[in-house]
Amino acid sequence: MKEQRARQILEALVNGVDPLTGEELAPGTVLQHADVLRALLAGVCALEQMAARAQRRAQLPGNVGRAWTAEEESTLVAAFKSGDFLADIAARHGRTVRAIEARLERLGLLTPDQRSTHDSFAQPAPAGAPRPRPP
Repeated sequence: MKEQRARQILEALVNGVDPLTGEELAPGTVLQHADVLRALLAGVCALEQMAARAQRRAQLPGNVGRAWTAEEESTLVAAFKSGDFLADIAARHGRTVRAIEARLERLGLLTPDQRSTHDSFAQPAPAGAPRPRPP
C-alpha cells in the first residue's frame, strides 16, 4: 500500500467516515475513543513526515551522505584553489555547498569564519571564550 493511500484511509477514519464506502461510521464505535483518535492522528502525522522526508531527499544532489574518495578530494582542492565558485563545485560533485565547505574546512583550506553555511551540530562557544585556531 502506498503511503498516500494509507494516509487517506487514516484521515477518513479520524473524520468518522468508512474509507471503503464513504459512509459515516455509526456513533459509539471504537474510533470515537480519544486514545484511538490520537493514535490515528499520530499515524497521519508520521505518514506526512515520511512524505516530506522523501520529497526532500529527492531534491538533494546525488552524492549526499556518500563518503569522499581521494580522487574526489583532489578534484575539490584543485577547483577551490583555481577559484571556482562553491556552488559550481557542489554541482559538479553532486553535493551541497554545506558539504563542500565542511570538506574544505576539514582539509584546512577554509576556516569556520570563511564559511557561508554553518554546522548545525556545532555548539556555540561560551561568551568571551577564545576561538580555536585552524591547523
